[in-house]
Amino acid sequence: MKYKKNILCIGAGYVGGPTMAVIAAKCPDFKVTVVDVNAERIRAWNGDRLPIFEPGLLEVVREARGRNLFFSTDIAAGIREADIIFVSVNTPTKTFGQGAGMASDLQYWEKTAHEIVAHSDRAKIIVEKSTLPVRTAEAMEHILQENKKGIHFEVVSNPEFLAEGSAVRDLLEPDRVLIGSRQTEAGLQAMREVREIFARWVPAEKIITTNLWSAELSKLVANAFLAQRISSINAVSALCEKTGADVGEISFAVGSDKRIGPRFLNASIGFGGSCFKKDILNLVYISRSYGLIEVADYWEAVVRMNEYQQERFVQAIIREMFHTVVGKKIVLLGFAFKADTGDTRESPGIHVARKLLEERASLVISDPQALENARRDLAAIVGATAGTVEYEPDPYRAAAGAQGLAVITEWPAYRELDFEKIFASMGKPAFVFDGRNILDHRRLFEIGFNVFPLGKPSLTHFA
Repeated sequence: MKYKKNILCIGAGYVGGPTMAVIAAKCPDFKVTVVDVNAERIRAWNGDRLPIFEPGLLEVVREARGRNLFFSTDIAAGIREADIIFVSVNTPTKTFGQGAGMASDLQYWEKTAHEIVAHSDRAKIIVEKSTLPVRTAEAMEHILQENKKGIHFEVVSNPEFLAEGSAVRDLLEPDRVLIGSRQTEAGLQAMREVREIFARWVPAEKIITTNLWSAELSKLVANAFLAQRISSINAVSALCEKTGADVGEISFAVGSDKRIGPRFLNASIGFGGSCFKKDILNLVYISRSYGLIEVADYWEAVVRMNEYQQERFVQAIIREMFHTVVGKKIVLLGFAFKADTGDTRESPGIHVARKLLEERASLVISDPQALENARRDLAAIVGATAGTVEYEPDPYRAAAGAQGLAVITEWPAYRELDFEKIFASMGKPAFVFDGRNILDHRRLFEIGFNVFPLGKPSLTHFA
């Protein structure tokens, strides 16, 4: 089959895989290839047990796979064939050297840039899809243009704004598609070529074009603003518990103001995932590198508040269960950082589990999608503590004989559980700590539970 254009994505993770699957589905005359060094991951993309869970993703992949969507480990061949290359490699927070704990680790990104130079024989458009610090494109340009082949590469920024659990919907019906380029003739032409891809299904008014640096910084700022709202309402939840106010009522009242709106105003155990903390700390590091200390401190406080909320939740469990959880069976309902995903990166569940294990609790982790990841996350922690962990997908079996339940993830199925059955199987007194405020607290209290929501009055049977 003769394809109109060859598109390559380097990186088959949470961003690259879904994004390319939707592009292939919407652009059947384009050949879309996704490559990765991880052979096991590529095998999973070529089967029916995909390496990531996203509602609707398997159906989209099946529609295009083998027709114009291909997954491969042959990175060199993919680069040679491509007209446009999306770079979607991992850019984790550095754990060593200068900027450790805040700056992005760009070693995989730089290696990819060198690979593109090594295997290219003609001009190509390079699209930044990974979340990168502002002005990273400039460094990529230096690597790409310092080739001895006389090949010109044009770098374009196209940050992703996907929410895990709704990634396919976000791709099919995006709030916006952002494309940043150099404001040169060549840069604007490259931007137009990338724009034509998304214009196949995205309305023109939702495709935003900017300069290169605005596009790079917009991604960090968008995540910082969303995280800021979560930390703000969580700070209020702590005050509510001291004053007798109800954070749910406050969220509704505040969110009814059209200038504010209701989204991201639900008090919870805190945000997780691969982006929020990483991107905010990146923003902090960049601000400090430019001498903007007050700006850096402001954004760092958002992360500190998130960590405080998680620690506050753990301390409530220990305090309300009579100041000790040694040997007590506590069930974590959910471990993914949010519902409709199996992703546990930076999940609040990791912090809660670690602290409870250090207190020698006997944990049971229950989650419909994230148990395999939870097992990996907690392996080293379990080995370093005196606590124990079991992994049980069935919440009813998990709860049998437990003294406490802690809701970590807002899975809708947890609202529908038969809590009378669960209460009958548990030790007494039985406790529920609702880290997402998704349960019917009054009903749980009537059943016999001692209930501890976030930012709302506790309901207990103690005098």
